[in-house]
Amino acid sequence: MAQARPYYADKSLSAAFYDVVTAADERLAGDIEAYAGLAAPGSSVLELGAGGGRVTFALAEQGYTVTGIEIAPAMLAQAQARLAQLPAELAARVELRRGDMTALDLKRTFDLVICPYFTLAHVPAGTAWRNTFATAARHLPPGGRAAFHLPLLEIMRMPGPPKEMVVFDRPLPGGGRLQLHVLERTFKAAIGRLDQVIEYVERDAAGAVLRRSPERLTFYLTDPEPLAATAGLVRDRDPIPLGGVGDIWVFRRV
Repeated sequence: MAQARPYYADKSLSAAFYDVVTAADERLAGDIEAYAGLAAPGSSVLELGAGGGRVTFALAEQGYTVTGIEIAPAMLAQAQARLAQLPAELAARVELRRGDMTALDLKRTFDLVICPYFTLAHVPAGTAWRNTFATAARHLPPGGRAAFHLPLLEIMRMPGPPKEMVVFDRPLPGGGRLQLHVLERTFKAAIGRLDQVIEYVERDAAGAVLRRSPERLTFYLTDPEPLAATAGLVRDRDPIPLGGVGDIWVFRRV
């Protein structure tokens, strides 16, 4: 297997160029509106896996008060830097904290809990999922909703492209480019695990390689309903399709 650092680790290019990749990912179109539609304007939102703050700040701009939890220091630092640049009125609606969604207890409840951009799928589908659902339930009043964006099984089963294929190519400020290759892609159906090594390549304006970073990205998938039920969460509605690669599963605390 290829030697690779974890996704979103310190000094990883996945962290450095998170905003570039997510801004270009059309498969995320509509997720902000989907989450906003689950609670009334002005509601309080707990976001598990805030990343660089893409969803956090978008919801705050719509009037929600958002507490964003992120475990990766490199991603949290980006979100905090963005927070520092916000107008005071908007910044007052955002709180950012480092924390583990599988063991979080803020001793308060929120109107809505969200876990966007496949964040739940980053942890093994078993105890870690069960504990994350328990975290969501712990921070909700009876009747409160929790939403989890999960990948589709048929997408996880797809074979990877040739290593030499550029699967992502976007310009960078200053005239350079960011390119991505898939070096490895294997799916283990018995445990619902997709393991990939994505190589990030940063090039200058002349096309020369400035940095190259292979990074391991793993997703897990199982039926979420039985694990959610152990925390007292029941499905609120049919999953919301998003971008042809995933669904937003919405649960309600009983």
